[in-house]
Amino acid sequence: MENTHKVRLSDIAQKLNVSTVTVSKAIADKEGVSNELREKIKRVAIEMGYRQKTIRLPSLKPENSTGNIGIIIPSRFFARSTSFYWNMYNAIARELQGSGYYAIMEQLDSQSEFDLDIPGVIRDNKVDGVILLGQVSLDYAHYFARNYPNFIFLDFYINDSSTDSVTTDNFYSEYIMTEYLISQGHRDIRYVGNFGATTSITDRYMGFAKAMLEIGLEPKLSDIIDDRNSDGAAIPLALPKKMPTAFVCNCDETAVRLIKLLNQNGYRVPDDISVVGFDNYVGSGPSDPALTTVEVDSAATARSAVEILLRKITGQPYMKGHTVIGGNLLIRDSVKKLDRNI
Repeated sequence: MENTHKVRLSDIAQKLNVSTVTVSKAIADKEGVSNELREKIKRVAIEMGYRQKTIRLPSLKPENSTGNIGIIIPSRFFARSTSFYWNMYNAIARELQGSGYYAIMEQLDSQSEFDLDIPGVIRDNKVDGVILLGQVSLDYAHYFARNYPNFIFLDFYINDSSTDSVTTDNFYSEYIMTEYLISQGHRDIRYVGNFGATTSITDRYMGFAKAMLEIGLEPKLSDIIDDRNSDGAAIPLALPKKMPTAFVCNCDETAVRLIKLLNQNGYRVPDDISVVGFDNYVGSGPSDPALTTVEVDSAATARSAVEILLRKITGQPYMKGHTVIGGNLLIRDSVKKLDRNI
């Protein structure tokens, strides 16, 4: 059953132990709330997925503003198997338009990334700032951060507390997902995803590992089933010799590919084996059976990234560093409850 709860002002007030009136004033930028509390309320509202369109920045643009924000996406994320990024780009473009800016997308090809080339929209002064969407190499990320100030990383981060980034809460969400499988009687669980390919996959695996360790099972990196190569391109999945009772996939696209492979090998999901995903997004349409997954709130993630970037550009205060947006566990039909612990 899906979690369709919508965040209300009273939910935010309860979390922060303040009145609903205080929350309403803060979000509407009315008097009677300190600047510090106002910023805290807005930040928590975004993190909780508050969907009202009233959280908007004042239309303050630099005097020489282009009115544009660049969205830089590595070319490899435009493959069919990673169409999730199209969805995220559209969410960012909508948020920017609501704040009086237009999105200009530029693809970053592998050679430009290797050569440490600054994107053309920056060199040609076509944008006020940039959102870099999707994992790039650490060399490129650090080089970019040293040479261009008005940016934010989206869907990945680097080991530098001075850089700004926004991601889904990959660690905790995958931890909760694995906990759910365990609650359904599963113990023999394998992870599917190239560990280290992206910060998202790494964090998701670590959440999986935490849940397994807590029940006395020690996952091994050698047991991970790779779904992509080091460049992020999808590779054929290989089933293990000894089949588990459940697979935790790093994304829905991989989960759908795995279900097809299991079907081809005579296994039924979830009757024989359970499969779960992450993202709540499959470019090819709904899976069969309906996939238990973690919903990534693209709107809230885009909203947070846009707000932070525009605050940087306009010189307004903001919470610096890494911002994490919670995900929602969606329980559907791809998990079987076992009658016994395995």
